[in-house]
Amino acid sequence: MEVLLMSRGIADHCFQGFSAMALTVKQQFFLAILVIAFPFSAISGDPDILTDFVVPLGTNNTQLDGNFFTYTGMRALINSNPPTNFTVTKATMAEFPALNGQSVSFAVLEYPAGSVNPPHTHPRATELLFLTYGVLEVGFVDTTNKLFTQRLQAGDMFAFPKGLVHYQFNCAENDFAVAISAFGSAAAGTVSVPSTVFGTNIDDDILAKSFKTDVPTIQKIKAGFPPKA
Repeated sequence: MEVLLMSRGIADHCFQGFSAMALTVKQQFFLAILVIAFPFSAISGDPDILTDFVVPLGTNNTQLDGNFFTYTGMRALINSNPPTNFTVTKATMAEFPALNGQSVSFAVLEYPAGSVNPPHTHPRATELLFLTYGVLEVGFVDTTNKLFTQRLQAGDMFAFPKGLVHYQFNCAENDFAVAISAFGSAAAGTVSVPSTVFGTNIDDDILAKSFKTDVPTIQKIKAGFPPKA
């Protein structure tokens, strides 16, 4: 209600500013968009909840106990062998329903020697990465195309701002690395840049022009990214 009153006040102020002259069609359109967009921008992100927690549909609240708030999916990582492939083990709302409405999730990332977590984004959350073992080279690119990089050692943390393209690379030649990432959303989402660009059905000519190369080169790259269903 407060957001709607604020947006109405903004609209009144804007219209008063134009009271001395007739509004053009473009001005009316702009003001309409402003009034509509403001409330939604003010409440972006995970929705707030009006209860202590969200009970899954069809579940009786009185039947819940500590098991509902416990996630055991990480147990397999304890005393496991060093990773042979880059692996992400998630604890998001999809795997852990108790996180619904709590605006938090986790992931454990395992990097074999020389492996990379390719450039990607999380459209709905900032990522706070904590390196627990090994070394990592990390980086992200802001909206001015400035690259921020750092080499991390065990015990270091690094923040990847929400929505920005970022990556991690295990630069060690003979040792693995393990990191834990916290996200400010129960469903942060992941958009992989390579697979999104080359694993979808974007036309080869468009990609060739965009990357200033030729179609055969694009087709070779696409061969490593089977089209998504």
